[in-house]
Amino acid sequence: MSAVTAFLTRTPVIIVSFVTMILVGLSFMPVMQSIDGPLLDTLLSGEAARARLAEMTIEQRYIHFLGTVVNDTLYPFAYGSFFAGLAGRFAPEKLRGWVMLPALSAAVIDLVENTVQALALYGSIDLLNLKDVLTPAKYGLFMLAAIIAIGFAAFALARWLVKSLQS
Repeated sequence: MSAVTAFLTRTPVIIVSFVTMILVGLSFMPVMQSIDGPLLDTLLSGEAARARLAEMTIEQRYIHFLGTVVNDTLYPFAYGSFFAGLAGRFAPEKLRGWVMLPALSAAVIDLVENTVQALALYGSIDLLNLKDVLTPAKYGLFMLAAIIAIGFAAFALARWLVKSLQS
C-alpha cells in the first residue's frame, strides 16, 4: 500500500475531506449570486463558456476568477480525497488502487479545467474549447467515483449489519 493510499483511507482524513467538500461546495453559492448566473464549471462546452464569459462584467469576471482560483482549487482536493479515501477504505486490497483512480482522475481533470477557465477569466488566453472534453470527463469520473465509493461503503455497512445480527 502506498503512503498516499494509507493516508487517504484513514478515518480522520475521510471525515475532514467530507466536511471540507461540503463547506467548499456551499461556498460556490455566493460566487454564483455575485456573478448573476452559472459558473463556467457547470457549462459543458467551450462555446457555452465563451458566451457566458461575454455576458459578465469586469467585476463579475474578477469574482469568478477568485472563486475559481481559491474555492475551485480546494474543491477537487476535497472531493478527490473523500471519494478516493472512502472507496479505498472499503475495497479489497487488490482493487484499492483501481477503485480510487476515478476520484483522483476527476480531481486532476478539474484542476486542468480550472486553469483553462482562470486563463480565460483573466483574459490571458482562450483555451475554452478544451472544456468540450474536460468538463464531461470531469463530471463522468466524479459520478463514477461517487458510485464506487458509496457502493463499497454500502456493501461494508451491509456486511457489518449481517455480522451484527448473527452475533
